[in-house]
Amino acid sequence: MFNAILLNKNDDGTTDARLTQLDDAQLPDGEVTVRVDYSTINFKDGLAITGKSPVVRKWPMVPGIDGAGEVIASSHPEWKAGDRFILNGWGVGEVHMGCLAQRARLKGDWLIPLPDGMPARSAMAIGTAGYTAMLCAMALEEQGATRDGAEILVTGASGGVGSIATAILSAWGCRVVASTGKLAEADYLKALGAAEVIDRAELAAPGKPMQKERWAGVVDSVGSHTLANALAQTRYGGVVAACGLAQGMDLPTSVAPFILRGVRLIGVDSVMAPKARRLAAWQRLAHDLDPAKLERITQEIALGEVVAKAPLILEGKVRGRLVVNVNA
Repeated sequence: MFNAILLNKNDDGTTDARLTQLDDAQLPDGEVTVRVDYSTINFKDGLAITGKSPVVRKWPMVPGIDGAGEVIASSHPEWKAGDRFILNGWGVGEVHMGCLAQRARLKGDWLIPLPDGMPARSAMAIGTAGYTAMLCAMALEEQGATRDGAEILVTGASGGVGSIATAILSAWGCRVVASTGKLAEADYLKALGAAEVIDRAELAAPGKPMQKERWAGVVDSVGSHTLANALAQTRYGGVVAACGLAQGMDLPTSVAPFILRGVRLIGVDSVMAPKARRLAAWQRLAHDLDPAKLERITQEIALGEVVAKAPLILEGKVRGRLVVNVNA
């Protein structure tokens, strides 16, 4: 038997989430059985655990879109017992039981090796949020938006994606402007490398489709009016990497920034990203992300605390990253 967070759908459509015990016979099909050492709670996990959005499409479900630990048994040619792994995405925690548990059974093609020298705890302090932040940063870099001390806007900066994007881009020599609804976190964000902190209210309300040019690049995890205003303020030829929808899925803008300033909007998906892209992102994270800054944004909790913490993610009351020690 092993401990796990299990989600069930109640008769009234609400979600029942609780810490329970499962056995291997209850795990889904997959070539690789793993021992999970650490997991984490992402925004999507918060939605699944609270039932605030129809994230879960198969019941019962173990949430947890991220996991890191050790292979126990494998019939997949690339994996053997004792190998260290990272899992991000692939519908795990939505249609396939996830990693907020001490054990999981997964498809071998979903896993990537834990980078040399990176502890499982650090991998989960990064998690999908940090991995997504690196995908966004790489997208800006590949489009030439991070050169020569470029001014980069990071929205939702005190959250998981924003915190790590701030740390990465500042380490690359960019001048990062962090937008947050928590101005009390200004010192925290400046310690991560932000040169300036602005109130998210400056971007969150409806604005003109074309505004004063400022940003060479943007990492946006918010969407809606925030993304629309970021686009309106992006310089000629600038690049916006969009990866989230904390404010909303809508995009109330016009074609003006794209056809008058040549602004490029790049959608960044982490769930189904190809393996080569994942490997590149995790290798960059292993080398470009300051471990001291990562530790600054990390809070560790036990598996039994997950259900209580999940709503706080959705309410924007969590700074940085929550790492879950599934064995605590």
